Amino acid sequence: MLAKFIYYILVIPSSFLPMWIIYLFTDFFYVLLILFIPYRKKVVRTNLKKSFPSLSLKEIKKIERKFYRHFTDLLAEGVKNFTISKEGLAKRMIVENPEIMDEIYANNKSVILVSGHYNNWEWLVTSQNNLFKHQALGIGMPLSNKFWDEKINKHRSRFGMKVVHAKNFKEVIAKESVDPIAILVLGDQSPPDSNKSYWMDFLNQQTAVLFGTEQMSNEYDFAVVFFKMEKVKRGHYKMCLTLVTENPRTLNWGEITETHTRLLEKEIINKPEFWIWSHKRWKRDVPADLEQLKKDQFAKFSAKYRNQ
Repeated sequence: MLAKFIYYILVIPSSFLPMWIIYLFTDFFYVLLILFIPYRKKVVRTNLKKSFPSLSLKEIKKIERKFYRHFTDLLAEGVKNFTISKEGLAKRMIVENPEIMDEIYANNKSVILVSGHYNNWEWLVTSQNNLFKHQALGIGMPLSNKFWDEKINKHRSRFGMKVVHAKNFKEVIAKESVDPIAILVLGDQSPPDSNKSYWMDFLNQQTAVLFGTEQMSNEYDFAVVFFKMEKVKRGHYKMCLTLVTENPRTLNWGEITETHTRLLEKEIINKPEFWIWSHKRWKRDVPADLEQLKKDQFAKFSAKYRNQ
């Protein structure tokens, strides 16, 4: 009942308001976060300290404030996302170099669009099918609240995005195999299994990285494109594309994962306030024998995708 009340009485009516009015509400919420109820402050500060060990506490706090400022903007834009028009999204979400995707499409090749939870990914989810010629697919795990999962995915898919459950994405890919598809992957989540992760140094810490992008690209011979999401100004974003590879099966084990993760890391270091620091990113323990694990992973990858 509470979820329905929030959705029908608060979120949907608010989403029809002009963007500047919604920002007024979240401006007030920003003040609350800074002064009274700092959301996951311990997680945010710990993540920042470990990621930027050379920064002073004063510098860390400055990034914190900027992060909470951006975080409340995302809340406002998330509310607007429920009812924003296709034309409204087109004005607020642009692609700097779409020719990279156009060329891949012209080659009749599917692609994985990979990045992280950096700047406004929700508006990209909703608008992706209008930005590129490829049929848009988004892979993710369902929310624990079934009501919110249904409503959010309904709004995300209203302009053509097909939201796919992580457990059955292979079936969907098989059905969509006639025309080129573009699968959106946010690769900075904490993986569920340390022993099935790709381990690398990321933001000054040994980090478990999802190997799904590399595995999927090799399984289906999909191109891989990293996207950088820049905040042009409040409520306006620019997407910049970088081709990682159009031929994944020619690359070494780990090369794709290292490349797209390093590109994300570069953006985070450049403007750290736009990444989601409140996420418990480093909750996986480093395996006891990491070097042996890497050797085993390399052997399995080679046997499956290279020694054929």
